[in-house]
Amino acid sequence: MRRGGGGISSGRERAVRAVRVGGGGEGGGGGVMAGATTAASPADKERFICIYPAYLNNKKTIAEGRRIPIDKAVENPTSTEIQDVCAAVGFNVLLEKNKMYPREWNRDVQYRGRVRIQLKQDDGNPCLPQFPTRKSVMLYAAETIPKLKTRTQKIGSNDQSLQQGEGGKKGKGKKKK
Repeated sequence: MRRGGGGISSGRERAVRAVRVGGGGEGGGGGVMAGATTAASPADKERFICIYPAYLNNKKTIAEGRRIPIDKAVENPTSTEIQDVCAAVGFNVLLEKNKMYPREWNRDVQYRGRVRIQLKQDDGNPCLPQFPTRKSVMLYAAETIPKLKTRTQKIGSNDQSLQQGEGGKKGKGKKKK
């Protein structure tokens, strides 16, 4: 029995050695690394920075994906709002509607979307000097989204509808005996 067990382990050892030699040599593993080291131009769409709405959402914790301070974050921003704000300031923006933040458990349409923004030019300098980092872009977007017309109109219309609806309900309770 001892001899049979030894034969199996030595077979495993040979397989492990073969995998190590094959993977660590100039074959598949080396070729992948060489391809990954070629630097893509910052103007390529794959090199644009990604901003998910969860990064700016004040309803999220840091563990759930918020990346800016809670006092500067916005309530439930959408990818369209982020796109509007960034395009208005002059960024090259790409909206990917069907992408989702991996930590987002809610599959609702409201939480979908990702915005890609060109932060740097081909030479590595920022496209807009006032936004040198991705954090500066996120802070600007969070600061500007509440000022959007769609946000201010929603707040105003809600107040009016509440005022009209308050006096309408009378005598809907139980009758007193």
